[in-house]
Amino acid sequence: MEDSHAESGLRMDEAAFRPFYEQTSKMLFRYLMAITRKPDLSEDLLQETYCRFLTARLPEMEPVQAQCYLFRIANNLVRDRWRRASHGSVEEELSDVASNPPHFDRRLGVRQAFDRMKPKERQLLWLAYVEGSSHREIAECTGLRAGSVRLLLFRARRKFAELIGDFSEGGRRIKK
Repeated sequence: MEDSHAESGLRMDEAAFRPFYEQTSKMLFRYLMAITRKPDLSEDLLQETYCRFLTARLPEMEPVQAQCYLFRIANNLVRDRWRRASHGSVEEELSDVASNPPHFDRRLGVRQAFDRMKPKERQLLWLAYVEGSSHREIAECTGLRAGSVRLLLFRARRKFAELIGDFSEGGRRIKK
């Protein structure tokens, strides 16, 4: 007799999904917020990511592989959403959010610098420095080649450092 989750077409049953969700959802939501800067969009993408993960017909995976697969689904959904956006450009879509960062981050300029970066740059920095992913893991999550990740991450770090230097301590941009 087959498991009930296999009969339902889902990848795992509720008992297996609950701990997996609890372990990965906060991390994935923070990641989506860092990339999109929009809470409602991040919530929608989080839900859609788990729906697609649960209905995917894939072989059994180790937890790290499953987590990478979640990030890859989320990346694809973000990319698809921006392609369909009426504004036509990610930067235009995010500009209203980037101009009003939360008050607690204003002093350091970190949020402003992060907001001025391209989504792909934010994605790489987030995976490398917040999630602690290796270049190989980032490549698996993003669909990039491992060799490309190293160069792109180097460029993103350099740009981030330059942008941080562009902001005064009060949070105002001091040069263009």
